[in-house]
Amino acid sequence: MTKKEHEKELRRYPAALTAAEVAEILRVSTKTVYKLIKEKSLPAVKVGRENRIAKSQLIDNLRQR
Repeated sequence: MTKKEHEKELRRYPAALTAAEVAEILRVSTKTVYKLIKEKSLPAVKVGRENRIAKSQLIDNLRQR
């Protein structure tokens, strides 16, 4: 998929995604998302007690795979 196709598919999601939203998009468990964040495979920012992943970063990450 191209970046535009990913953006179109993810349009209904906010610009900063929670781990649960990323898990839903990737069709994996939240535990896997936290593992990717810990391994620095998926860039995230800690906001309070939650990790937030920029939608643009997720799209770039998907394109690299």
